[in-house]
Amino acid sequence: MSSPKRCQDRENAASPMKKASGRHVAALILARKGSSKGIPLKNIKKLAGVPLIGWVLRAAHDSGLFDSCGAIKDRMSSPKQPLDEEQGGPHMKKARGRHVAALILARGGSKGIPLKNIKKLAGVPLIGWVLRAAHDSGLFDSVWVSTDHDEIAKVAESFEAKVHRRSLEVSKDSSTSLEAIQEFVKDHPDVDVVCNIQATSPCLHPDHLSEALKLITEDGYDSVFSVVRRHQFRWKEVKKGGSEVTVPLNLDPKNRPRRQDWDGELVENGSFYFATTSLIEKGLLQGGKMAYYEMEPQYSIDIDIDIDWPVAEQRVLRYGYFGKVPPEVVRLMFCKLSGCLTDGRITISSSEKEMVSFHIRDMEGLRMLKSEKVEVVLLNCSQDPIGKSLVEKLRERTGCQVLTVGKKPLEDLQPFLKKKKLEWKDVAYMGNDGADADCLNQSGLSAVPGDAPAEAVKAAKYSCHHTTGNGAVREFAEYIVRKKQEAMSKKQQVPADGLDSGYVTNSSGSQSESEFSLSGEAINYCGVLQHPR
Repeated sequence: MSSPKRCQDRENAASPMKKASGRHVAALILARKGSSKGIPLKNIKKLAGVPLIGWVLRAAHDSGLFDSCGAIKDRMSSPKQPLDEEQGGPHMKKARGRHVAALILARGGSKGIPLKNIKKLAGVPLIGWVLRAAHDSGLFDSVWVSTDHDEIAKVAESFEAKVHRRSLEVSKDSSTSLEAIQEFVKDHPDVDVVCNIQATSPCLHPDHLSEALKLITEDGYDSVFSVVRRHQFRWKEVKKGGSEVTVPLNLDPKNRPRRQDWDGELVENGSFYFATTSLIEKGLLQGGKMAYYEMEPQYSIDIDIDIDWPVAEQRVLRYGYFGKVPPEVVRLMFCKLSGCLTDGRITISSSEKEMVSFHIRDMEGLRMLKSEKVEVVLLNCSQDPIGKSLVEKLRERTGCQVLTVGKKPLEDLQPFLKKKKLEWKDVAYMGNDGADADCLNQSGLSAVPGDAPAEAVKAAKYSCHHTTGNGAVREFAEYIVRKKQEAMSKKQQVPADGLDSGYVTNSSGSQSESEFSLSGEAINYCGVLQHPR
């Protein structure tokens, strides 16, 4: 939350001016999300490496003139963070007294992309992205996947979702989503509100769901659905061979508005639909007292055909929800030698010398991590036939420490982590077989090469496109660095030394929630001054 940031006294010529005036002088920066029509979130976009709003905040702070500095922020632009118990996740469920269920429809017979609901997107089964967001929101009394396919059911259960086995009657190509939802409601009469989440919207975050559900639990709406704002001019389609002419559907050609002069139109993005069961039983997902929840364009994407997949993958790597463990905590990376850095093959020359090969891109990936202050430790498995002389040469070439692990690397590495005063959440782990599964599960970030066995792939949080000894290490290194830089960028956009404190510090250093206020229609929401909507 971007709460008003404190402005501390400066021991310079300006400080006596403040005290002499006898009046409280405040600096106020207006930063409404909705005003950035041309450039989304323009106020925190980087300008010469600094968020735009940061330039004027720095000048205001360093002037030493102000008793307090703050920013008024739109209530819907809060950072993407899951609700924990203290923020009202489980407490909200108990307070509302109704059973709210998340339901993801995942039929096995998808035509455009076969079994697309469990196809890996950025190393995670497609359905896993929305299941993770639903669970971490803390909003739902139950999370379900409705499917007719055994493999989809297995993946759903691996993400701790319950499985609703849909009937053949609602699993046909001609079956509608509403029919499948009605069947679920009929089979589960204890459910009061259903949130139908689309698996093909992988950029969903927990707070999207929490803010939408409040419209039902607090404001009394019967249905809420997600939309995105589009600035696109639409024209009537003209059939070939006809005498029709096209006509505009949403503009006057004589007065074409500029983008900044037009609010655009609200279009369903298909991410989620909340509805009461009483409404669903009447054959409606949208009805009664209706409301929409507007999502930012970067979080709105849908996947229908093959060409959508690479676009979605790039989008989810930047805007997807990766869970409660922030990637910037990674301080150490364990990487298997054989099967990750090398391809597992040993070449024996005519002179009986053993040789292994590695990719120069992978070496660059290791250097990249070191430059980001991530320590890299290579793991040599005691069962691998790589000789000591080869291991020593790899250690010299990479400049990394090499540890030997046995069949249970999780146990073998625990003393090393204890000595470093690190936990598994601080670690990135790259493995290549079933023995690595526990480490892959426990690590904050984990990955396997593209040709790793199924047991390892299932345990990993990321599955590389590149294969063993062919750039997979570099790919995972880039992934770690990218997520770390994005996290640090968010920290710079919302400085931690006051912006999420919920308080304003006055010139005497005491904290008060009431010394900085606005008259009129401005409201205070969770300790942050808001624009009226």
